[in-house]
Amino acid sequence: DVQLQASGGGTVEPGGSLRLSCVTSGFDFETTDMSWVRQAPGKEPKWLASTRIEINGEYYASAVQGRFTISRDNAKSTLYLQMDSLKPEDTALYICATGLYGSPGYFSFSGRGTLVTVSS
Repeated sequence: DVQLQASGGGTVEPGGSLRLSCVTSGFDFETTDMSWVRQAPGKEPKWLASTRIEINGEYYASAVQGRFTISRDNAKSTLYLQMDSLKPEDTALYICATGLYGSPGYFSFSGRGTLVTVSS
């Protein structure tokens, strides 16, 4: 049974930071590309970042490039998203998913997400 459980969301002031975690089980995390997406109220999900096993690299959407960092701990089967310099427009439900954005298998599995609110 594949499970992805995101946590670490909350309310933070503009300019603040949060670190999200996504604990996974039920699949071979170490060999699986992973992604973060977010969904603002009333809007479609938007891809944020992916980690690609083959090249040990990361990809970012322009909206978060330089502010967000995706990482993983294969020993813990856990994906992370470090978010710095947060803005009110970053307010959304943050969801972790399997697969590499734009590739087959992207979003095959995903969790329920964790809510981030950026407000003063």
